[in-house]
Amino acid sequence: MAYMNGNLALQPKRKPEQKPSYRETKKVVVKRKSIPVQEKLLYLFTILACVVVAGVIIFRYAQIYQMEQKITTMTKQQAQMQLQIDDLISKREIANDPKVLKDKAARLDYVMSDDRIQVQTGGDAPVASK
Repeated sequence: MAYMNGNLALQPKRKPEQKPSYRETKKVVVKRKSIPVQEKLLYLFTILACVVVAGVIIFRYAQIYQMEQKITTMTKQQAQMQLQIDDLISKREIANDPKVLKDKAARLDYVMSDDRIQVQTGGDAPVASK
């Protein structure tokens, strides 16, 4: 072969019938079936039931917590009131002491009387007291 038309003359010619070589492969694509509507509804209602039960339980625990808070508050109030009651009882005992009553009567210039006092009630006969 002679050198003509540059280096293209040196390349072997392709046969027009020759196709490019590649291998055809088939890939099987598996399409998953969707979940049926009844099963979806079953899952939905199951989750909904679980949420409702959890909500009820949390609500009850919240109520129990509130009751415990009220009990604590009332216990503190009861303790304070008991202290006040004890203080008032001691003051009453001091005020009802006969010696204190006599001293107070002497300060106010009260005089002890032996006369009987008659008090008339709704009845016919008067009631006598010392």
